[in-house]
Amino acid sequence: MSLDVVTQELAARAAEHDRDASFPYDGIAVVHKHGLLTATVATRYGGEGAGLARTVDILSALGAGDPAVALVTAMTLFTHAAQARRPSWPAELYDELLAESRQWPALVNALRVEPELGTPARGGLPATIGRRDGADWVIDGHKIFSTGAVALSWMAVWGRTDEDPARVGSFLVRGGSPGIRIEPTWDHLGLRASRSDDVHLEGVRVPLEAFVETAADIRDWNALGLAALYLGVAAAARDWLVGFLHERVPAALGKPLATLPRFQSAVGEIEAALVSAGVLVRAQAADYDAGLPVDAGIGKLVATRAAIGAVEQAVALVGNNALNRRNPLERHLRDVLCARIHTPQDDTILAAAGQAALNRSQHTKEHTS
Repeated sequence: MSLDVVTQELAARAAEHDRDASFPYDGIAVVHKHGLLTATVATRYGGEGAGLARTVDILSALGAGDPAVALVTAMTLFTHAAQARRPSWPAELYDELLAESRQWPALVNALRVEPELGTPARGGLPATIGRRDGADWVIDGHKIFSTGAVALSWMAVWGRTDEDPARVGSFLVRGGSPGIRIEPTWDHLGLRASRSDDVHLEGVRVPLEAFVETAADIRDWNALGLAALYLGVAAAARDWLVGFLHERVPAALGKPLATLPRFQSAVGEIEAALVSAGVLVRAQAADYDAGLPVDAGIGKLVATRAAIGAVEQAVALVGNNALNRRNPLERHLRDVLCARIHTPQDDTILAAAGQAALNRSQHTKEHTS
């Protein structure tokens, strides 16, 4: 199965879902049909056992077709990847998820961001609390930016227990459980079809064993996987630009814009940026799979800057037509700007990279003086 086929199937309705801010159930069904939604399920569970390099290729292709579908898919792929590397879900619950995944698109996402706290990557304790009541936890909380909330089969809800001392982890909650209320708050510039709405949990019950304190560290998956997704968006923008330049024949010129050296050089700049960023992301993903150390944050930084820059340059080349909602370039611009939002964000990446470089320099100086 060619990933290009999946890209084309998703692209067919991406504009419609973006316009209506409607969840792309049909797109998720396409991903499920082609077996991509469970690609990272470990071989010991009967899955493909895809590594990060394969996941990068998948998310790049999905991002080129419909980035909202790609983002929802990424969250599910990352969940299975974490379970493959360090099992944390109770065996019985994970077996249920796998059984559901064989029958329909069983989506999973970690709900972490809260109104007061913001993203937990910046530190702090969640306000979401699970109170013990017999054999259950009773959960109350409010999560925002919950990607795919309306369609999730399972939610890994980040929270803390009411114990002393409190434990922090994730409550594994079935989507649609009594006490869950989805508030349709998502009215975003980009990725409108991702339906990253608010989730309210009011007295939601889960068994005691559905609380998970630790899970595998998949920050590198998140960084490189999402970088690939947005490189896919930029690739779709480049492809539309190329088509436009071949088709556009100004009366005063009498030949396509694609024949002019100015446009050829500009497209070359876009191509160089996207190719080099794609090589970096794929190389880092391959190194990760081989057990080698990678700085995935730098990979994400380089890739998202290249993706955003490429689409912005395409818009500048096309002019007014680029911002016409009849053309997909306007949508690609809005979607690619979302690349900056995901953790790790640029300031965190650059601070860590700078500190590491300064520490290396100081370490070298001390050992040579």
